[in-house]
Amino acid sequence: MTEPELEIVIVSHGAAGLLRRCLESLRRFPPVLTARVTVVDSGSSDGTPDMVERDFPEVRLMRCGNIGFSAANNLVLREVTAPFVLLLNPDTEVFEGALDSSLERIDRDPSIGMVGCRLVTESGALDHACKRSFPTPVAALAHFTGVGRHDRAPGSLSQYRASGHDEFEPGEVDAINGAYMLVRRQALLEVGPLDEGYWLYMEDLDWCRRFWQAGWKVFYEPSGTALHVKGGSSGGRRSLRQEVAFHRGMGRFYRRYDAPVNRGALNLLVYLGIALKLALSIAISATATTDGPRPGQ
Repeated sequence: MTEPELEIVIVSHGAAGLLRRCLESLRRFPPVLTARVTVVDSGSSDGTPDMVERDFPEVRLMRCGNIGFSAANNLVLREVTAPFVLLLNPDTEVFEGALDSSLERIDRDPSIGMVGCRLVTESGALDHACKRSFPTPVAALAHFTGVGRHDRAPGSLSQYRASGHDEFEPGEVDAINGAYMLVRRQALLEVGPLDEGYWLYMEDLDWCRRFWQAGWKVFYEPSGTALHVKGGSSGGRRSLRQEVAFHRGMGRFYRRYDAPVNRGALNLLVYLGIALKLALSIAISATATTDGPRPGQ
């Protein structure tokens, strides 16, 4: 195989059925550029790597333990030589033209370091995380309580979802979703790979923040669309370890970028709020588990 112009990286932990659909969509709608697909299997116990080897011989397979999303992606990001690399979740399916529209956008403007596409859920609704603003404590609180998700919520409460940016309007955004991130290798070399201090969750927001800090634009290109089965690879509900990782990630992001110096009382309040949300999430998850099996079980 000639040297790829695009490296597509899919980190998978279980969810073999979703990964199959993802790989089939890449077969059905390949990009114009020469591409190589690499699946990094992060400790799957459901036969996922064997399925990839058997049914997708054109895919490069890397096996590792459950080392976390950032660390697993970094196995490829640290060695990539292609001018562009796409991080793709196993619970996505690319639609016709999605890859090419993203590649066209990033190739057209050398100041763009990262491009995201329009993500939709299985119902056809927009996955609002595909274009978002960096969270403030107030906006994050509004988002997680549901107040900021209301259509009539003011911008100060709904800014996490970049509500002022229409879903069909291309343009610069603070951040895109880690389910689909097309990255320029030149920018990757300057910014560095994903922060492995995030085991799972929040690493995409952190990466986007670092791209902006290094002078690289993050762009939302909605002319291409991909399906995102949100939570598909985690069975629709976070495990205890995933819940802890999510909330630790929130604290790490706040501490790194937003925690004001000499405002100990405010910072303590934010950390207590994160701890309270973690406790509530665990309690809700435990109640749901007691009430019945997870969807699909």
